[in-house]
Amino acid sequence: MKKVRIFLVLAITSLIAFTSCNQSKPVKTIENLKAGIIGETTASKKYEAFAQKAKEEGHDAIAMLFSAASNAEAVHAANHTKVLESLGEKMDDFTPEFEVKTTAENLQAAIEGESYEVATMYPQFLADAKAEKVQKAEQSFTWALDTEKKHNDFYSNALSALNAESESGLPTGYAVCPVCGNTYDMANVDDKCAFCMTDKSKFINFD
Repeated sequence: MKKVRIFLVLAITSLIAFTSCNQSKPVKTIENLKAGIIGETTASKKYEAFAQKAKEEGHDAIAMLFSAASNAEAVHAANHTKVLESLGEKMDDFTPEFEVKTTAENLQAAIEGESYEVATMYPQFLADAKAEKVQKAEQSFTWALDTEKKHNDFYSNALSALNAESESGLPTGYAVCPVCGNTYDMANVDDKCAFCMTDKSKFINFD
């Protein structure tokens, strides 16, 4: 009888250990990371194309903004990918799709995209990550959200300047943190990134 009890205890212990090792994955966060990767990668490619269009139209300051933002979005996509892979998942292949129009239209499209990310997409992603207790995703989503807020302001100012035919007051260069994507007007750069504390000596400059 004693041997039976010992066997039952061992069986139950093994079952508990097996169950704990096979807990369900954070399904919503995984879906959100994949959606974020698609969105950020598409934005990066799109802004790169928008930069080229702005150059063709003679809007050099706006072209620099798009180039800097393109780099920042690539950083966000890379961060999301790292978190996704740490959860044992891989990103499916996809092809970014977007349209390139006039610089004014491209700025408006960028504002609409950033506004959606700031007001709707990333707040929901963060809520899901917190609910599923995925701290690495929370950090990656927070860095992206805080950066998109700055991008939205940059784009809004650029569109206003373009419409007023007065682009001389726009930043003459930008700096991007390679760790979190934080984007600065080069005339006002912190010694360390305000989001992740990376030293400014490592920032990528666009001027």
